[in-house]
Amino acid sequence: MDAPRAPLHDQIAGGPEGGAAWWCRTADGLRIRAAIWPCEGARGSVLLFPGRTEYIEKYGRTARELARLGLATLVVDWRGQGLAERMLPDARVGHVVDFPDYQKDVAAVLALAEAQRLPKPWHLIGHSMGGAIGLRALIEGLPVATAAFTGPMWGIHMAALLKPLGWALPRVATLVGMGTRLPPSTTYDPYVLSNPFAGNMLTTDAEMFALMQDQLRAEPGLALGGPSLIWLREAMSECAWLARQPSPRLPCVTFLGGNERIIDTAAVRARMQRWPDGELVVLPGAEHEVLLEVPATREQLFARLDALFSGGEARARSA
Repeated sequence: MDAPRAPLHDQIAGGPEGGAAWWCRTADGLRIRAAIWPCEGARGSVLLFPGRTEYIEKYGRTARELARLGLATLVVDWRGQGLAERMLPDARVGHVVDFPDYQKDVAAVLALAEAQRLPKPWHLIGHSMGGAIGLRALIEGLPVATAAFTGPMWGIHMAALLKPLGWALPRVATLVGMGTRLPPSTTYDPYVLSNPFAGNMLTTDAEMFALMQDQLRAEPGLALGGPSLIWLREAMSECAWLARQPSPRLPCVTFLGGNERIIDTAAVRARMQRWPDGELVVLPGAEHEVLLEVPATREQLFARLDALFSGGEARARSA
């Protein structure tokens, strides 16, 4: 049976023409959303795995850049965010029961990609939390030719003195029935609507920061605040599991902002040092959202992505 159509707010996304979205049903019965921005004569496609709090429309401009490179783009709203089914009665709180549950979302997205005949070969871009989801998916056999990561959440940035609390607090809170509360220092409001551009940790591009604000003001249903303590517990456990796994054997480029302050950069460097066909690219002065950075940074990033994907496609043709 064909997946039912879902809304796609392209008026705030600015993606390539012809984009469409569908509702997908996961193996555990949740309704998530996925969208495809096509590219005429596409040489392949990108599976774009967003970060925590994000939503499909945020990546319309990225899809437009990828279309310029000859690639279609598929983006997903993970469970608990965007227009996907929220996990708690308080829809402002990001939550997951078990971090590997996101792989059920991946499976549903792959089924849609096959049903819609998404042009192959496929490539992965995983951003932030999507980088953690994407790395596990690769380890478990995600059928892509290459992988790219931007500010991947392979570790969560915490001050050294707070790390013991970061492990203990979610466990204690869960035991006393408070696991769906927010961790200290987080809020129910979306980051871009509760912080000014000056000093923000996402981007140095004022236009892109304003775009994210405008999107959430236009479509408040896409907004998400801080994570639950259970989400934090699960995310930390997932990062610890990932750190113990060998790197997948496929070409990979990982991008880090030179001023990255959200994820644990040491974990990223450690991973890329043991990725046999991997490369770490540090973008000077950039913040966490390198896909939404100033034009010069984006130009450098997409040129390197083009080279990565072209090499992967050449390998796929010769295989």
